[in-house]
Amino acid sequence: MTNPLDPAKLQDALAAVHRAGMPGIFAEVRDGDEIWSGAAGVADVDTGRSVTVDMRHRVGSVTKSFTAAAVLHQVENGEISLDTPIGHYLPRLVPGERGAVITVRMLLNHTSGLAEYLPHAYPSLAAFPAVAKTSPKSLDDNRFTRFHPTELIALGVSAPATGAPGCRPGVYSNTNYLLLSQLLELVTGLSAEKCITRDIIEPAGLRDTELPTGSELTGPHSMHYEAWFGMIEPPRDYSVFDMSWVGPAASLISTVADMNRFFGLLLDAEIVSRSSLAQMQRTGPVISFEGKIIEYGLGLHKVTVPGGGTYWGHDGSAWGSGAMAMISADGNRQLSFAVNLQRWNTLDPQGRPQPHAIDAALQGFTQLVLGD
Repeated sequence: MTNPLDPAKLQDALAAVHRAGMPGIFAEVRDGDEIWSGAAGVADVDTGRSVTVDMRHRVGSVTKSFTAAAVLHQVENGEISLDTPIGHYLPRLVPGERGAVITVRMLLNHTSGLAEYLPHAYPSLAAFPAVAKTSPKSLDDNRFTRFHPTELIALGVSAPATGAPGCRPGVYSNTNYLLLSQLLELVTGLSAEKCITRDIIEPAGLRDTELPTGSELTGPHSMHYEAWFGMIEPPRDYSVFDMSWVGPAASLISTVADMNRFFGLLLDAEIVSRSSLAQMQRTGPVISFEGKIIEYGLGLHKVTVPGGGTYWGHDGSAWGSGAMAMISADGNRQLSFAVNLQRWNTLDPQGRPQPHAIDAALQGFTQLVLGD
């Protein structure tokens, strides 16, 4: 049983995240028909401009829930089959034996065994996940680089496999979702961005949500401050960035209200059918970028909150920006928030990220909203 909404406590918990070191945070909470929204901190550390709840923000891998929904929409149309090998559709991108074994479902739930391409595309990140051996140089070098998704996919496909196709735990990889984007283009004749906009964003009435094709954030928005584990000091703004390095895997711009609306409609089976939603909610263990085991379905993350039960949604980050959107299994309680600093944890002498006061403050805020 979740707590009733207490606006004063919610605002205090949000302010605690700012006091812990987060430049700015903004959030929207829904409890049935009741909505609370709040913000704390600054959108620009130089000018002191405040963050506001209506800001448009790069929400990272929250995008994957939208892309997965677009794929399921084409499954319903009979254009895609979840258990058909990707080599049937895109033989040049995943050739040979792996193309004949890796299915669309495996791409959606990260059990394909295809490696993440980013450490191969960004040379200064080549040692990832050995973070201490990386540097943020490639972020600056590639601020305006225009990548083509097929060249990124080729990097992931040619890298050593992370596991056998279909085996658990899966390993989280953006390569999977760039392949799904190419699949959407094949079956619809539209760019993946236009397909997702037509089939998912527009029917859901998400007026402040888009998949960008340029480098700029338009409308009210915050700076996006990246610290890269203490290697960028002070943290640098990356709100202007060409997002072709992730495309429809993680480039979405949205608001906390639009994210809550999307996941509310999704769990009401108004984005995809009830049977498609059931497919999305079939989960298994997946190793996240942080090396943690998460319960992952088809573009959906399942979270069990102490005292709060089961929640569905996704989190995400881009350079300098982070977001999370969660909805209770009964659809009654929702939380979406956005933050404008990423990789704030510094490294110990062994190269391991150290706990930070922001971690505890964010956990306290989410527990207040979602827990008992």
